[in-house]
Amino acid sequence: MPESTSLTPPPQATAGTPRTGRRRWLGMVVISLGVSLIVVDATIVGVLLPRIVTDLGLTTTDAEWVTSVYSLVFAALLIPFGRAGDLFGRRRLFVTGVAVFAAASLLAAVAGGGGALIGARALQGVGASMILPATLSTVNAMFTGRDRAVAFGIWGSLISGMAALGPLAGGALATGGGWRWAFGVNLPLGAALIAGALTLMPETRRERSGSARREIDWVGGLLSALGLGALVCGLIEGQAYGWWTSTRPFSMAGLDWPESGLSPVPVVLGLGIALIAALVVVERARAAAGRAVMLDLELFRIPNFRHGNLASSLISVGELGLLFVLPLFLLGVHGTSPLQISVAILPLAIGAFLSGGYAGRLANRRGAHRVVQIGMVLEVAAVVALGLTVSASTTGFGLAPWMLLYGLGLGLTSAQLTNVSLADVPPALAGQASGTQSTARQVGSALGIALIGTVFATSLGGAMTDRLAGSGLPPERQAAVARELRESAGTYGRDLHRTPGMAVEARAADSSLAVATRHGALATAAILALGLALSLRLRPSTHDHREESRG
Repeated sequence: MPESTSLTPPPQATAGTPRTGRRRWLGMVVISLGVSLIVVDATIVGVLLPRIVTDLGLTTTDAEWVTSVYSLVFAALLIPFGRAGDLFGRRRLFVTGVAVFAAASLLAAVAGGGGALIGARALQGVGASMILPATLSTVNAMFTGRDRAVAFGIWGSLISGMAALGPLAGGALATGGGWRWAFGVNLPLGAALIAGALTLMPETRRERSGSARREIDWVGGLLSALGLGALVCGLIEGQAYGWWTSTRPFSMAGLDWPESGLSPVPVVLGLGIALIAALVVVERARAAAGRAVMLDLELFRIPNFRHGNLASSLISVGELGLLFVLPLFLLGVHGTSPLQISVAILPLAIGAFLSGGYAGRLANRRGAHRVVQIGMVLEVAAVVALGLTVSASTTGFGLAPWMLLYGLGLGLTSAQLTNVSLADVPPALAGQASGTQSTARQVGSALGIALIGTVFATSLGGAMTDRLAGSGLPPERQAAVARELRESAGTYGRDLHRTPGMAVEARAADSSLAVATRHGALATAAILALGLALSLRLRPSTHDHREESRG
């Protein structure tokens, strides 16, 4: 049978997998810290960016790339490195990824300019794309039965909780002025992780004999990286350069795109779609010929894997979209400091940690698919409540109850959605499936910022125009203030509060920010409701049935 169509796990499909003992739980600690490292660095830079821009004298374009290049490279390489872990060893990939990540962090910490920092952030993305699928596929191989739900509970709650703690750490560092420490601290952490991995993590890989095991699908890897990279790039940069009509000039690597006419974004998105379509054609042809593939399309015949990946994308849309909008609202209306903004988001992390730890026990009683559905209901309810109650007078304390409820739901969902998505995947394909599942999250994250950010900005401009219509200000002044508020993503509201004689404009800006946040939250709730509908199609995994029958 061709390698790509073997969905029944062969005996001893992975080597070196411990099934009993405390050692695997110590290995889980190492895995958890590795995940924490890369998730925090994905969210911490947004809060630190004002300090970085000032210290390094970055341009607006530089600042955008410092923020986005990490996620771009991260998403583009997840599937190829997931496959590499299957072939060459997941612990080996983890150790290599941590080493690359630590080296890149050192380069970021000593960067003297925008170009050096952007390059270091891209290299961090390379390391992160090795670490994440290696950790996920190792957990998938290490744990079975009742322990599996607990292990994925730990893994999922860390993904959700650390995403929220990243801005908290960033706020503390931004307040103290030491942004370079955000990168420098990764060196000792990386060294400890490498030592822990070599001591405690088992080496797991796909065991196959013959030439198929040694063959590498270079064409599939290239198409996957370029296609996903183009898709994520388009989603990230759509708000900056225009979704259809160009709003500003674009220049990169000697290529100059004019400011007027068609935006580069639809071209990049179209290229990404074309490359992914080519990947599907190439992988089908290789599978039919019995050759090794980078992306096993037969994985999508597994119902829970297929539905779980779609749901993961939608959940990430909601999570990142919400984390993008709420700090802008707090900053624009209240002028809140970075640390205070981060503290306002802290209940999300607390909720995720609390429910993620409990999710494993609940999954063993109710089933992982039921835990996902309960979590999705809590998420939708929390975001709807936030959207209906937010106003210009709402502070971070007013947001806290809904963020806590949202965090509780997110911890349940993230913890067990990964579990149920991968439970029926053969261990031999764990790395490839893990890379695909992680890619779904990253694409959803980029889409969340793009989609919810667009709703927020569009609503902000429209609401400000409506509120200034009867103010008596000259029409030219009304249009200029509304445009400035929209293009600054609401931060111009603080300038209006600090400028004498701008009380009317400042009050209108506060009200407009509340309206935009309300619309962004309700759009998020609608997307999460789609994820809830998909989660209703999840079923108890056949993996769990096999484990119960053995017991």
